Amino acid sequence: MKDFKLKLILSALSAIIFSFIFILLAFSLPIHKNEAMTQTKPKGKLEQISHSLKNK
Repeated sequence: MKDFKLKLILSALSAIIFSFIFILLAFSLPIHKNEAMTQTKPKGKLEQISHSLKNK
């Protein structure tokens, strides 16, 4: 019975620590990337149509 309680306590503590690490990572890591978006010219007819529809 002692062994079961120890395993139960250790699993609960490890779950708390594991979730705490992910909560800290969620607050510390950036959400948005700061990369500049490069626009390429459409090559084919279908890409030109798609590009013109996106700009409207």
